[in-house]
Amino acid sequence: MPLRAVIFDLDQTLLDRTASLGAFLKWQTDGMLKPDLESPPEFISRFVELDNNGRVWKDVVYQRLIEEFAINGWKTEELLAVYESCFCAFSVPRIGVDQAIGELAGSYFLGLISNGKSPFQERNFRALGYSSSFDSIIVSEAVGLRKPDPEIFHLGCSELNVDPKEAVFVGDSPVADISGAREAGLATIFVPTELNPSCEEADETCEDMSYLPAAIAKLGELQ
Repeated sequence: MPLRAVIFDLDQTLLDRTASLGAFLKWQTDGMLKPDLESPPEFISRFVELDNNGRVWKDVVYQRLIEEFAINGWKTEELLAVYESCFCAFSVPRIGVDQAIGELAGSYFLGLISNGKSPFQERNFRALGYSSSFDSIIVSEAVGLRKPDPEIFHLGCSELNVDPKEAVFVGDSPVADISGAREAGLATIFVPTELNPSCEEADETCEDMSYLPAAIAKLGELQ
């Protein structure tokens, strides 16, 4: 079957989460938290450590930081509310994504499947400016499914009206993205990051997202 759909992960695939989080934290420490911090860089470093690449939700992170840095002017709920509402303003795409989406839109159905909170992830995705090119947007909390469960990939294909064999999934997690998508019957393209530099299980690897259309075309020739 020819490839008709491309489904993306969000964090570290379309969204450069590392850069986005860094910009948000600089804004937060330079502004609202400035009177409470002697060393903003230490706060930022500790936030990133506790965040564990997004695996720990920020109520836990902020509670620990308030205790460790003796922050008296803000409550956990207040800092979390600012994170949830303002992070999207700092969303930036991974290098090459603009070019890739521009080339793929119109030739393939495009979809998003992201593990995470709703509507937080939807806001971050919309802030990138690609939503008008996408035919399906799925966030795990909103549908009660999480990658690598094959059912969330099947749901994505169903919303795009394609068979799993007609879709390729693009993501940075060897387990949640690549293993999950392969088990669901999709082709896979791995996007390397510092945390996950390689994945032998993927059908293709694409470090520079501007080359993604070529990688997809190559996969299509093999179908």
